[in-house]
Amino acid sequence: MRLLIAAALLLGGCATSPEGDARDPFEGFNRGVYRFNEVVDEALAKPVATAYRDAVHSEIRDRVRNFFANIGDVFIGANNVLQGKFFEGFEDFARVAFNTTFGLLGIHDVASDMGIEKHNEDFGQTFGWWGIGEGPYLVLPILGSSSVRDGLGTALDYYTDPLGELRPIRLRNSLAALRLTGVRADLLEASRLLEQAALDKYVFQRDAYFQRRRSLVYDGRAPRERYDDAPVNR
Repeated sequence: MRLLIAAALLLGGCATSPEGDARDPFEGFNRGVYRFNEVVDEALAKPVATAYRDAVHSEIRDRVRNFFANIGDVFIGANNVLQGKFFEGFEDFARVAFNTTFGLLGIHDVASDMGIEKHNEDFGQTFGWWGIGEGPYLVLPILGSSSVRDGLGTALDYYTDPLGELRPIRLRNSLAALRLTGVRADLLEASRLLEQAALDKYVFQRDAYFQRRRSLVYDGRAPRERYDDAPVNR
């Protein structure tokens, strides 16, 4: 579940913002979706993730995380190639090859042990690398913080997800739920700290989201933003 709580905590953000943030013309709608997500999280996602963390040994959780990360490396590699970063793409596909074989379908991350770096790319970042502006901020139901550009990227991420083709459907849904539960479990401590840190969690996460995505698009080397002109976002 892409709630991006961890990003907010890692990158920071302001507790308050000027009225009428130009990046968030749909703030009223977004806040409504944000409240809905909080209700779902408190009622379902957080309790299930807590039970998963408490009941499942950390080594097993690590194996589950590695399995899904190995699937993700296929698309990370594809996005690196689409961005013209061919060596990074080669590394990603090498990770898949080693982890799928020697790592027993990815449950062991032998590629990292071999020194092959893991990257973080998605279609939203690829669109940004191509120069497509991020557009207005959006809060997606269940998935959380996004933008118009990244929302389209997320739709493509899910469309190309190999789990979508898995049958029987009961197995597909079970694996998708397990993946979401694992992601939420990894964010439990971050969400607790966020509750204590932010006066307005919505603004905190919105600002952190834009900072993090800009950093990812530019691989951590984002140019300084200009505030005297309308910002040009990648």
